[in-house]
Amino acid sequence: MKAFCECRAVQFEVASDIEDFSHCHCSQCRRLHGAAYATFAGVKRSSMRYTSGEDKVARYDSSDTHQRFFCSICGSNVGTTLDDEPDMIYLSMSIIDGDPPRPPAYHIFVGSKAPWHEITDDAPQREEY
Repeated sequence: MKAFCECRAVQFEVASDIEDFSHCHCSQCRRLHGAAYATFAGVKRSSMRYTSGEDKVARYDSSDTHQRFFCSICGSNVGTTLDDEPDMIYLSMSIIDGDPPRPPAYHIFVGSKAPWHEITDDAPQREEY
């Protein structure tokens, strides 16, 4: 898979399949993505290789256990890492080019979803993580 931010300063390749595919409805993801929810593709961290712009990636510790990565130029969300899953990175699906194969989706943190958004698919829903 190939991925890039809006301004294309940050670009990378991923040499593994998507192992986890989720739609997160938590308030942090909603604010950071400016949307009703954020969609993430979980991949092995070791399979991700920057092809340009690694020095343009900024980090934000959104909690004691979550780190968010974004392009310091255009602000595109690159992904999230979790301390309790050091081998994985959850890439923002919005930066992945094309339509790669992925496992079935599920929704997380639906207990704090935007009250104005209705989930209309049949994917499993979890109140929390």
